Amino acid sequence: MASESRRQFVSRSLGAAALAEQVLAQTSPATATGIPTRVLGRTGERVSIIGIGGWHIGVHKDKAESIRIMHAAIDEGINFFDNAWDYHNGHSEEVMGEALGVGGKRNKVFLMTKNCERDYAGSRKNLEDSLRRLKTDHLDLWQFHELVYDNDPDWIFEKGGLKAALEARKEGKIRYIGFTGHKDPRIHLKMLGKQHDWDTAQMPINVLDATYRSFQNEVVPVCLKKNVGVIGMKGLAGGHPQGRLLSHVHMTAEECYRYCLSLPISVQVVGINTMEHLKADVALARSFQPLTSQAKQQLLARVKDEAGDGRHELFKSTKNFDGPHHRRQHGFDLA
Repeated sequence: MASESRRQFVSRSLGAAALAEQVLAQTSPATATGIPTRVLGRTGERVSIIGIGGWHIGVHKDKAESIRIMHAAIDEGINFFDNAWDYHNGHSEEVMGEALGVGGKRNKVFLMTKNCERDYAGSRKNLEDSLRRLKTDHLDLWQFHELVYDNDPDWIFEKGGLKAALEARKEGKIRYIGFTGHKDPRIHLKMLGKQHDWDTAQMPINVLDATYRSFQNEVVPVCLKKNVGVIGMKGLAGGHPQGRLLSHVHMTAEECYRYCLSLPISVQVVGINTMEHLKADVALARSFQPLTSQAKQQLLARVKDEAGDGRHELFKSTKNFDGPHHRRQHGFDLA
């Protein structure tokens, strides 16, 4: 009996490894698309291995500069654009919509934004607001945003959020449906266990995550088995303008993102709010080579002592980075 259990474990492990290798093997050469691309799960869509983050693109005080950065990103081969209904009270969607509304730019990107509501009516309003701000008649991907409370998955089904998404897909206003969250792998696993075939799931992917509430160890294998496209975020561990991996753990951005892209994810969303950031991230993506297993283990060993207690992944270990909109939904104090 014990021998049989061991054989089953080995079989499952080999299956997960094979699926992971399959994702990495789908990476296109940079010469073909400007930046390597990978397949986004069951959607079959090819997306650039790095994507431009909507929160950061809304930070810039000079709207014209934000638009210039996005246009340059498209020209360089970045085709995955991330956003959310609540980023900077809708400003991120508005400036992105302005950037994509000229010269056929909208048709050159895979456009994703996020729904902050859980109920039917709120979800429909979020969608119409986002379509108007983004100046488009459809979204390529619409994701339920910031599932950070244990009952969020239940609310999306019970209050009508998913019903709204399914109707919108039937109407041609969205193409694919996914979800995001940064708090706990258990919440992602709860969503993946619901009676719906999700197209995508977005989650923290970084070298610290391997040791603390690990999405890459607990959630990514389930996504691969279910053919759910994995979208990485918080590659620098967030919590600081430069990311805590750079400011506190003293790793380089190249080390951080090369680690992320060596995992079986489809795209890593990165914060780009200057031309210098864009140039550096494009260069990194174009020259990307997967880390060897030994190199990954060496990086993990460097951060082991600081990674295991969540001191740097504060979006997991505290409520400090829970969005105000979602705190209000759940009755938490905004202070």
